[in-house]
Amino acid sequence: MTMRDSLMSPEDDNSAIDAVKTRKRPRPGERRLQILQVLAEMLQNPKGERVTTAALAAKIQVSEAALYRHFASKAQMFEGLIAFIEQTVFGLINQINQKEESGLAQARGILQMLLFFAEKNPGMTRVFLGDALLQEDDRLQERITQVLDRVEASLKQALRIAQTQGGVWGQSGQEEVSIRAAMLMSFVLGRWHRFARSGFKKLPTEASDISLRILLSE
Repeated sequence: MTMRDSLMSPEDDNSAIDAVKTRKRPRPGERRLQILQVLAEMLQNPKGERVTTAALAAKIQVSEAALYRHFASKAQMFEGLIAFIEQTVFGLINQINQKEESGLAQARGILQMLLFFAEKNPGMTRVFLGDALLQEDDRLQERITQVLDRVEASLKQALRIAQTQGGVWGQSGQEEVSIRAAMLMSFVLGRWHRFARSGFKKLPTEASDISLRILLSE
């Protein structure tokens, strides 16, 4: 799922973005959407260059002052991207948990979703990793760290469910569950870093089925 497909909800809906493209003077909410969409697209630059408000304004063909009529600061623009990530990722995690009864299936689904989300949203991957937030407001790094901690907590909860469902997993203690959740999160972060370092050429989902089978094996 991409920022282009949906900024406001996890559903595929291009209507708002299409309206921005076809209307000469977008309504305020649509302009905010356009600003965040273009910011996300600019973060996809494989060179990883810092996005300035001047470059962003030029890309949208508006003045920098026009940007600040919709966002109080550049940090607020990044907060909008992080809010999109949080809303989308945890909306999808909830869908996975509702669909799957097996704790291991929940964990596998969450991991696959994280890899796929990054693959479809290269700019968002840079936000996840924090490198797009360098030289920006420190609270942005704290904010994305909180999101990642919540994701790890979701993985831990899935593994706890697996514990209650017996098998070899049922013999693991709470400390082992925490260690396994951290290990799975490290795998995802490693795939994201590899993706970014390769200029977004080495896809996070490459051979992921085999990797996850090994990581989640009993």
